Formats: sequence, C-alpha cells, structure tokens
Amino acid sequence: MKMAATKDNFLSLFSQYLMLLLVCFSYCCHASSKWPVRYLPGFNGPLPFHMETGYVGVGESDEDQLFYYFVKSETNPREDPLIMWLTGGPGCSGWSGLLYEVGPLIIEYKEFNGSIPGLLLNPHSWTKIASIIFVDSPVRTGFSYSKGYKKSGDFKASKELYQFLRKWLDDHPEFLSNPLYVAGDSYSGLILPIVVQEIAKGIEVGQEPILNLKGYSLGNPLTDYRIDQNGAIPFVRGMALISDELYESAKKNCRGDYYINSRNFLCAKDLHAIDECLYGLNKAQILEQRCAWAAPRPKEIGGLRRSLENSSRLHPPDPFPAFGCMEYGYLLSYYYMNYYDIVRRALHIRKGTVGEWVRCNSDLHYVKEINSTIEYHLNLTTKGYRALIYSGDHDLVVPFVGTETWIRSLNFSIVDEWRSWFVGGQIAGYTRAYVNNLTFATVKGAGHTAPTYKPKNCFAMFERWLHGKAL
Repeated sequence: MKMAATKDNFLSLFSQYLMLLLVCFSYCCHASSKWPVRYLPGFNGPLPFHMETGYVGVGESDEDQLFYYFVKSETNPREDPLIMWLTGGPGCSGWSGLLYEVGPLIIEYKEFNGSIPGLLLNPHSWTKIASIIFVDSPVRTGFSYSKGYKKSGDFKASKELYQFLRKWLDDHPEFLSNPLYVAGDSYSGLILPIVVQEIAKGIEVGQEPILNLKGYSLGNPLTDYRIDQNGAIPFVRGMALISDELYESAKKNCRGDYYINSRNFLCAKDLHAIDECLYGLNKAQILEQRCAWAAPRPKEIGGLRRSLENSSRLHPPDPFPAFGCMEYGYLLSYYYMNYYDIVRRALHIRKGTVGEWVRCNSDLHYVKEINSTIEYHLNLTTKGYRALIYSGDHDLVVPFVGTETWIRSLNFSIVDEWRSWFVGGQIAGYTRAYVNNLTFATVKGAGHTAPTYKPKNCFAMFERWLHGKAL
C-alpha cells in the first residue's frame, strides 16, 4: 500500500511538473518577449546605440507573432519622440526600413564573395532624434510568423498594429509619456492612417493607458488608387517621357480618367502607346538605370557557408540584379539573413519559425481591402494631429502629382505658399503648408522611397518638421 501511494504521489508530482513545463513553454513561445542586441555580425565592435529585438503576440490568443527591431534615440530617449515605423509592400520587412531608409545602419556595398556582408553606421539616421520601432507587419513579413494559416488583409493588419503598439508600450512603460508618431511609406499609405485613427479613437474614449499621439508622417504614400494612377499620366508628360500629342489624345479619349475601370478602346490604345514609351524605365527613380538581371544564382557561387535548416532551398529570385546596380544592395540583405545562423542568433530569432527570409514577401495571401484613405487624413488633421506628407519628385510608382491632387481635395487653406526648401545652401525640394498642421514636401531627385535616395535631405526635412520648424 505504501509503495502504491508513493507511486501515485510520484505520478501526481510528475504530472504537475509536466504541466508547469507546458505553461512555461507556452509563455516562452507566445508571450511578448524582448532581448538587447549589443553586437551584430558584420559590424566592427559593439553597436554604439541601444538596440532591441522581440516579438509581440497579437490577434486571437496571440496566434500572430509580430517581430520588431527597436532603436532608442541617440540624443535623449527619455524625452525624444517615439516612432512606430511601417515599411510598405505590403510585406516588406522592418529590417528594410532600418537598413535602407531611416535606421542607424546601412549595408556595405561590396560584391558578395561568400563572407558575411558588412554593416556601417548611417550618418543620417532618424534615430539621432527619435526612438523608432521597426515592425515586421503584416504577419508572415520578415521574421513575423503565425500559428495559423489565415489570410491577412488591410483591416486585420491595421488592427494588429494597434494591438502591437499598446502591448509594446505595456512592456516599455517608460515611453508612454514621449510624443508618439507613426511613420512609414509606400503601401503604408493605406494602412497607417487607419492605425493612427484607431489610436485617436482609443484616446477619445479614455482607453488606458492614454497614448501621447501627436501626428504621423508618410513618404511616397499610396493613398487613393484612382487618384494616384491618374497622376501618372500628367507626371510622365511633365517629365518629357511622352509627346504632347499623345498626352492630349489620351486626355481626350480617356476623359482625364486613366483608371483601369474607365478605359474605352481609344483610351486603352493611347495608354498602351504610353506604356511602350515607358518600357525600360526604372519606375522607382526615372533617372536611374533599369538594371540588367544577372546569373549565376548565389547557390552556384563557390565557397558559400550555409547553416540554416533546408538551406539547399534558399535562393533569391532568379534573375537578380548585377553588382553596380542600386538594387544589388537589397540582395546583400538576403545573403545576410539567410546564409549565417550567427545573424539569427544575434537577432534572437525563434528557431524554426521562419525558413527563408525575404525583404519583401509577395506570397502573403493578402487581401487589399482599402481603395482610399483620404477621409482618414481629413478626419485626423481636422482633429489637430500633425501630418507630414512627402514625395520623391522622380518617383513613377506613386507620382507626386497624385499626392498633390488628393491633398488639394481636402480643401484646406494654404498658410505657407509653394516655395523651395534648402539643405546645405542647395535646393532640396519644394514645400507647401496648409491649415490643420498639414505639410507637403517634395524631395528633389528622390525616387521611391525618398530616404533611400536622399537620406541627408530627408533627415533634415524630418528633423525640422518634428521640431515644429518650417522646412
């Protein structure tokens, strides 16, 4: 009897132990978690700024785990603004925003030879004046992952980003009093205004803790499909990419509306002729060369060290840009994230959650549900939230002409008429300010997206706006 009792006690204790392990495992895998990053492979020495990575569980039962990179302001993190940065896509990683746009690091542009790509400091990082959270959103972007296989979409992504921000601030209460901004570019133009409105609604109903929202910033933003697409035709005419005769014919036959749903035969014929004129252009920056694509695949280059599971399946899209092209720098980030397990260990990536990392995931099963966010801009700016909208003036992906058009549709009075703004004694672009704290600016010579092409000027623009100064 004693032996049976002892055995029963042992089984009971063992069962409790297993339950404790399961609880701990569940917590470790699904609760919010964060780790400091003091060193990164490819960077010489310790990082001279505070960096942190982590996961925040969102959605039902935290089934979606959003990964983030957080960098504290290099000036005064206790008082400087906090920014949540949304990279476009949809499906482009926050690492892309950090490395190629406004973050503290840039990748060393060297031809890949099998050794780990180097990282250098970005002298024009926006983290010099603000703390920034770079989020891998929507789920299955970058290192974010999900327990389920549900489709994502504009509204789900917006809802989860708001949930992410609140949970992140729960884990970082020291930033609750900092001025809060949401910033991003490109496709984020359809997501970010909804996220900001959710924050504003939470403030209005007194949801605790109260977030210190001040405004938002968007670069090269997709805002209204019809308006943005219609802006492309006068843009290419103004840039002398099509003839005046072809422009006038298209304007007549399309009745000034070039959106796909409104095309008749003659309109479609003119637009086809315009497409022929634009063939071969780099639409992200029309002055840049459209790069030739090159072989061989990276897996055919000798001496590569691959240490990830199923690494034989890893390869970038074929063909890929040749060395000497600007886009080759994007390829280096692919090598950096996929060929060296030491990188993932340094970033604290949960093992087995993401196989192949891609900078922009085109296989998201993502539903594009929002056609326009103009009404969100109208609502937010009339409530007093500050807004900076800027465009690279050589961007054909989201031309500034369409952006100007939807801003004019708000019917705001102008308080600072169209004028040039300067950096280092040179014209850096043009700007106009409206009532309700809305500022529009072009960045001269920049493409899609502006900070990628003109980092110094974009930093100066953002710093002045953030501090309430005229550009």
